[in-house]
Amino acid sequence: MHYVYIIQSASTGSYYIGSTENIGNRLKKHNANSVRSTKHKGPWQLVAVEEFCSKHDALLRERAIKSYKGNSLFKNLVAHASPSSSLV
Repeated sequence: MHYVYIIQSASTGSYYIGSTENIGNRLKKHNANSVRSTKHKGPWQLVAVEEFCSKHDALLRERAIKSYKGNSLFKNLVAHASPSSSLV
C-alpha cells in the first residue's frame, strides 16, 4: 500500500504533505530531522492519511493536495481528516 499524509508542526503550525509506503518510519524521519524540507521545524504530528493501491495514484493525490494547500479546500480536508493511529 501507498499513503499520502499530512503532518503539522507543533512548533510553527505549518503543514507538510508527502507520500510513503511506511507512515511510521517516515514520521520518525521527520521528527529526527532527517528530511531536509522539515528539518528543525518539528516536532511533527500526523494530521491526515489517505491509502492507495498504487504509488502512481498516491503521487497524483499528493500533487493535487499540494496544488490547493492554503486555500479553503486544504483547510476543509485538514478539518475533516482523521489520521489512522494504527499506521504509526
